Amino acid sequence: MSEEPAAELARLAAEIAAHARAYHTDDAPTISDAEYDALVRRNAELEAAHPELVRADSPSRSVGAAPAAGFGKVLHARPMLSLDNAFSDAEVAEFVARVRRFLRFADDTPLALTAEPKIDGLSLSLTYRDRQLVTAATRGDGTTGEDVTANVATIADIPQRLPDGAPGLIEVRGEVYMAKADFLALNGAQAAAGQRTFANPRNAAAGSLRQLDPAVTAARPLRFLAHGWGEADALPADTQAGVMAAFAAWGFPVSDRLRVCDRLDAALAVYRGIEADRAHLPFDIDGVVYKVDRLDLQARLGQVARSPRWALAHKFPAERATTTLIAIDIQVGRTGQLTPVARLEPVGVGGVIVTNATLHNEDEIARKDVRVGDTVELQRAGDVIPQILRAVPGDAPRGEPYEFPTVCPACGSLAVREAGEVARRCTGGLICPAQQVERLRHFVGRRAFDIEGLGAERIELFTAEGLIATPADIFRLKDHREALIARKGFDAPSVDKLLAAIEARRTIALDRFLFALGIRHVGEVVARDLARAFGTYDAFAERVAAAQALPVEPALGESDDRARTRRAAALAQVFAVGGVGPEIAAAIADFFAEAHNRDLVADLLGEIAVEPFAVATRASAVTGKTVVFTGTLESMSRDEARAQAERLGARVAASVSAKTDLVVAGPGAGSKATKAAALGIDVIDEAAWAAIVAAVG
Repeated sequence: MSEEPAAELARLAAEIAAHARAYHTDDAPTISDAEYDALVRRNAELEAAHPELVRADSPSRSVGAAPAAGFGKVLHARPMLSLDNAFSDAEVAEFVARVRRFLRFADDTPLALTAEPKIDGLSLSLTYRDRQLVTAATRGDGTTGEDVTANVATIADIPQRLPDGAPGLIEVRGEVYMAKADFLALNGAQAAAGQRTFANPRNAAAGSLRQLDPAVTAARPLRFLAHGWGEADALPADTQAGVMAAFAAWGFPVSDRLRVCDRLDAALAVYRGIEADRAHLPFDIDGVVYKVDRLDLQARLGQVARSPRWALAHKFPAERATTTLIAIDIQVGRTGQLTPVARLEPVGVGGVIVTNATLHNEDEIARKDVRVGDTVELQRAGDVIPQILRAVPGDAPRGEPYEFPTVCPACGSLAVREAGEVARRCTGGLICPAQQVERLRHFVGRRAFDIEGLGAERIELFTAEGLIATPADIFRLKDHREALIARKGFDAPSVDKLLAAIEARRTIALDRFLFALGIRHVGEVVARDLARAFGTYDAFAERVAAAQALPVEPALGESDDRARTRRAAALAQVFAVGGVGPEIAAAIADFFAEAHNRDLVADLLGEIAVEPFAVATRASAVTGKTVVFTGTLESMSRDEARAQAERLGARVAASVSAKTDLVVAGPGAGSKATKAAALGIDVIDEAAWAAIVAAVG
């Protein structure tokens, strides 16, 4: 795993959070809308490639921005998700192959996709009850949006009432946008009036819709394009294209470039055609969206943590520019990874001013032979991620080759690079100020302990002044109430509000607790897998203790690398949790092998209580039981079977043991079925499993 994703995500989380507060809370943005949008998109792109590194305070975990204080809040009946991205034909082909694998489709089984332009607008949800528009809400953080119903009433493209025959309840989703010509006219009028101009049509549309005065929105030329739906008591068709056609019949604008494609090459041909026409379209687009056309297949595919499995955004190629490399800085992330960042002479690329770019790792710097002072070629992958492609040859003398540091620039501890890894890491742990602050920020983040009011600035202040050094110290801040009140910028009400927010988090769910610890490779999804498998922290701790009992020394004549590989594989067997492979299992064991980490967790458990994991399931014959799938599954993929079992309240294990309740055996089941029979465990075939699933509807 390269080191740049975690370090970049740490920096982006802090920057985006600060700019979001300035824009949404203080109404005093410190950067342009275009620059802010680029930061948000960069973060989303990195997380799509590295979901195991998603931070607790990640802006992509809120999908958009937090609802503005001036608007009422609307809780979405179904989350408004974002899309995974692809940047090449090969990645699109892999998406199609991945869908086929999940559905257990043969190569010749028909799989139709829709393809349509990905409009660059502001996501909007429109709820109709009894065919009357009752609520309009922005995406917000994906779960809760801003109530903009009054403003949406001024947009002519949006029907206020649906015709007879439409469902009694339906939530139509799409994008609010501004046409290019209207955007230019608006900016001209804004400039003539001495008011702020907008960086691009997307931000103009967002700013126009988020007006507290609907009269301002009414004066702006906003448009709407429907592309999906949320909650509905019925749908007018059983395909994506069919529903879109019904929406058009009800009066919603839908894309006239939407096509149904029965082959991958046909979908790519639509992409090529839209790309060729991109500059001539009346609105901005940044790619093409593919969706599985059949709705029953969409339902089977479901979603992962932040995006549906049945849709993909195919982004247009990056734009390029050249500039001067001013310096190479080293950033230290919360896990100690040292990441090189190029500081550049500002340059415009695709409408965004770029001042820094990733250099990935020391091997990349050496391979590209990039040196301070060079003229470099830069691109923004997918119009988002800044990266240096190469040094541009020239006649001027070059600087010395860059030497990657072997000590941490934040604390001076040794920075080591383990065999087989490209990342160099600080060994300082919590004694390293860079890691300390980042680990604490991760701990209090929204997907971890979610302590309101304890943001990055306060974490940095309290650590700098010695008030907190470990997570448990946060829960002892109440002992420093008077000292906190005495600080500049604090008063009794604000301190009491913060302390109350901390007290409210003394109980936490197991999955959030495991995620909050900041164990390497244990992201939100892995933490949930562990919590679901073990149920309680005590059960998890017992398995950790068993893992620590494994021998760690190499066998006679065995290399260190071979010993590590053997131990990691054995650890994965000890944990026996789907989604927890050797690398993750070793990371968990290594974390608890450190005395200071065990002390940290013990200290924390003295301050808080960890609740057993609770998952929303449907009661079934296997609720609360442990199920093992073995052999070849013929009607579904192993991933789909696992998802079914978890929805029915069962745990899925990788191996058969005395704790196993049921084995689902397909052809070629082999030793697992034999062991189950010897232990007296029920063994059923795939048809019997399908009957269990069907029994709950």
